Amino acid sequence: MKKNIVRFASILLVASLLMPSVALASTGSSSDDGINEKFGLPIVVYGADLTETEKQSVKDSLDVTNESEVEEISVTGEDLVNYIKDGDSSARMFSSAKITRQDAGKGLVIDIVTEDNITQVTAEMYENAMLTAGIEDAIVEVAAPKKVTGHSALVGIYKAYEVSGETLDKERTDVANEELSVATILANKSGIDEAKVSELLTEIKKDIAELNPATKEDVEKIVQDQLTKLQIELSPEDRQLLIDLMDRIRKLDIDFSKWSDQLNDLSKTIEDKIGNIVDNEGFWQSVKNFFNNLIDSIRSMFN
Repeated sequence: MKKNIVRFASILLVASLLMPSVALASTGSSSDDGINEKFGLPIVVYGADLTETEKQSVKDSLDVTNESEVEEISVTGEDLVNYIKDGDSSARMFSSAKITRQDAGKGLVIDIVTEDNITQVTAEMYENAMLTAGIEDAIVEVAAPKKVTGHSALVGIYKAYEVSGETLDKERTDVANEELSVATILANKSGIDEAKVSELLTEIKKDIAELNPATKEDVEKIVQDQLTKLQIELSPEDRQLLIDLMDRIRKLDIDFSKWSDQLNDLSKTIEDKIGNIVDNEGFWQSVKNFFNNLIDSIRSMFN
């Protein structure tokens, strides 16, 4: 029996060495460098339909331990209507966010701190939509106490950004929301990997910024070229959704020369993520095989 225990302990030790180490990366929160007095306190915006228990869960997730060091607000269905033309004022809002503004040039840092509870929107989708809305240079942490799609967090981010003293173009926020909807439709209905959807949107927007298309037909060609390049097949309906969205983006009042640099940074992040997914497939298969063998060894040890 003692021999079996020693053997079992050895197996567990090997298992622990094979498991990937988890790096606790900093989210870049304001607590690292203190409060940036140019921008004031970080703003935490809570979905208005959270219960008190759920709100406390969000506070814990967003590391809100001292309420005097953040500004707390709520986002409601009325805010949804304010930023999105066809928004429903009776919409229920659960996903929440913490926004810490940064100096110009710092870019956007998006951290979904409750990844299991934000079921449809990825960090890259948030970043793409925020760039479309005109939000730059901020650390944004997103959280929810239960499984939600994550769409209402974007409206909360809009509200927090304006509370901090900025003014957002309502046409851009409306288009950004449409972009988020199209992204989730493509990922869910069309079955395209979420990272691939973000890559597609980013590459099309880069082409719009660089080529300055004059007509909707020009946009349609850009869309089709990227679909071909990335080997993505869409139904005629979903393809048209994408063309209509990108044509609206073409018409926005955006400094596309500046936008191009930001999109290049996002594109690099997405490429790295896709590369990591591909690179890790073989590793995770080896881990799966190891644990299958581990289970067989444990079974045989006690038989």
